[in-house]
Amino acid sequence: MTPFLEKALSEIYKLSPEEQDAIAAVILEELEDEQRWNKAFAESQDKLAQLAHKVRADIKAGHSQKMDIDEL
Repeated sequence: MTPFLEKALSEIYKLSPEEQDAIAAVILEELEDEQRWNKAFAESQDKLAQLAHKVRADIKAGHSQKMDIDEL
């Protein structure tokens, strides 16, 4: 465990059980969210590669135009 996490946990231990549970819920939700994102990203690599290939082909074929950020 890192010193930073140890410090955070030592402060959490000082809180009421209800506050500890609220913080635990937030942490667990964040961890679940991160796992879902990692899974979705890993499962989309083939599709992302196909899209990148299509974009490069479209640019090479002249089917795109440069735009300024203000034109978006």
